[in-house]
Amino acid sequence: MMLSDKALPIVKATLPVVGENIQEIARRFYKHMFSEHPELLDGLFNRGNQADGRQQQALAASVAAFATQLVEHPDRLPDHLISRIAHKHVSLGLHPDQYMIVHDNLMWAIGDVLGDAVTQDIADAWDEVYWLLANVLINKERGLYRAVRLSPETIWRTWRVKEKIPETEDVTTFIVERTDEREVKPSLPGQYVTLKMKMRDGVHQPRQYSLTRADDGLHRQFAVKRVYGQGNPPGEMSNLLHQDVKVGDEVVLSAPFGDVVLEYSDRPVVLASAGIGITPMAGMLSHLAKAGAQRTVRMLHADTSPETFALQNQISEDLRKLPDATLTSWFEQPSDQPADGELSGFMDVNTVELPEDAEYYLCGPLPFMQSVRSTLIARGVPAKDIQYEVFGPDLWLADFE
Repeated sequence: MMLSDKALPIVKATLPVVGENIQEIARRFYKHMFSEHPELLDGLFNRGNQADGRQQQALAASVAAFATQLVEHPDRLPDHLISRIAHKHVSLGLHPDQYMIVHDNLMWAIGDVLGDAVTQDIADAWDEVYWLLANVLINKERGLYRAVRLSPETIWRTWRVKEKIPETEDVTTFIVERTDEREVKPSLPGQYVTLKMKMRDGVHQPRQYSLTRADDGLHRQFAVKRVYGQGNPPGEMSNLLHQDVKVGDEVVLSAPFGDVVLEYSDRPVVLASAGIGITPMAGMLSHLAKAGAQRTVRMLHADTSPETFALQNQISEDLRKLPDATLTSWFEQPSDQPADGELSGFMDVNTVELPEDAEYYLCGPLPFMQSVRSTLIARGVPAKDIQYEVFGPDLWLADFE
């Protein structure tokens, strides 16, 4: 994957100025695109991520990282970046034709921000960057659709809410059941589905939720944390699900996608999570328990208190089914009489014994994952053995830090 001989020196020379302005380019890109194509806000884009700026940040980081890779390492693809974006796109039913809309509005934004500095040669060079990225994603996404034998139009399926189970004061588990006899596309341990629902103003919004239990062919299970706001806009999807969606109601879910998937091997596995980051870990653990896995499993979890530890009963039950599995928990507000394996304060993986040659999976707030990952690498764990799941746009891109 290489830029042309003409484009390479131009992109290399202009990368600093584009990089300096990429956040503003991303901001104007989205504003212009939605003014030209307001239909994209109905069912495809998460307007919560637009409102708080995370989507703009993620786009800016992705474009800058990809262009940097083309200049500095043209002999290899940024696989982590490509896979993360492609799985999110197919979970939303993105169509290849929509890349032209993105192209036209992104190139407009580059010209709008940089003005007369954008000569025809510069525009052509960055056009080349865009289509290299777009075509790699289109091909990856085509393969993902083909793998599940679905299309952007057919990834969606209607399910009926069978149970709503309160896990904590602000986390609820939803168990949904099939509404027809079509085969359920199986999920892999750690994957998520996109839930698409009409908001109170009539606009459809998508949100991704990790599957918290292994499939049984008839049901899906996911947990939703209610976002109250606290200085930010409240989570419109989470509040709608908690308040308005009742047992018996129907919801629309995508097929399962996601690139952070538990590897099938005999190696020990360490699952480290914080807060609602427990959800993909619960899914992985459920798959291990259902399969009767013989692997060594170490579950590490950090939370505010034992009362805020969602899915704790399911986690404990699945750990008991495994021959060599333990749970260590850290609580900022520990109980008066801590149980075995309960520690106070923030997670410190230096205080626990970790199995040799383990695979690591992380999920939780970015500062938590950055801290745990840095500690593990300092302890000699290879970066390739540490995977992480980010809820929402990926503002970290660990492979490029």
